[in-house]
Amino acid sequence: MQQLTEAGQNIVNDLSSRYNLSHDAVIHMMVSVNNGAGGMAQFNCPELGGSGQWMRGGMTMVGDMFNHNLKATVDNLCNELSSALASTQVFPVIPAGRPGSPNWWPGDLGIPFSTGAQNFIRYAVFPQRLAVENNGQVTVYDTLDHSIGGVSQQQGGDSSLSFSSQYGTVSVNSLPVISGPGVPPPPQTNFAAPATNEPYSAPSPSIMPETPAAPETQPTPVPNTVNSNEAMNLLEQLGRLRDAGVVTQEEFDHKKRELMARI
Repeated sequence: MQQLTEAGQNIVNDLSSRYNLSHDAVIHMMVSVNNGAGGMAQFNCPELGGSGQWMRGGMTMVGDMFNHNLKATVDNLCNELSSALASTQVFPVIPAGRPGSPNWWPGDLGIPFSTGAQNFIRYAVFPQRLAVENNGQVTVYDTLDHSIGGVSQQQGGDSSLSFSSQYGTVSVNSLPVISGPGVPPPPQTNFAAPATNEPYSAPSPSIMPETPAAPETQPTPVPNTVNSNEAMNLLEQLGRLRDAGVVTQEEFDHKKRELMARI
């Protein structure tokens, strides 16, 4: 539940009793009017017809559009809440340097000469310092010799920031961090292409060095004549080949006749 001061709680009790509404409904409307700077409210309260809008001195819209009594109730309630917010400290004061405070930056930085907010990121520029609040976390950067003229957020949904200075556009992440976690860098989009699992293919034969072909072995010429000892040795070798089944008996007999004719 929204924290209230004692004076704020008293206002809620009084309005709840007079308008016959729950405390939660009155607090919901108080927060809505406060978010609209006291001059307007967008709300969604079941006790007050669901979704609706209120503008001070303007049109009041409720879910039950033909219920004029309900419109009058919303208009009167919001006007009283607007007056109470302008004259009473309804919500506790958030100390400077705390999330939710208008002065969310560290107090020792002093008063900024430029502030802004984009997409839930707030920034404040000080002499030689840049404070950035992102998701409730505050980072303080050293701006070195940059004269910051403006801060902008990277388009596309990420939280990277850049700023303009006398050197052009510079990434906030290039500054030294004095305190805090820092703002995430932009996503990388220049990764090297991942290696594929394609099977290895050998280079084209046209670019491979040629290996010289081994010279063909020429059969040793058999002399036309042999002596008897050579003939006997050859016959013994042929006999062993025949016994081993390498040559047939017919081949052995043919070679035997050939050797005998050359003795």
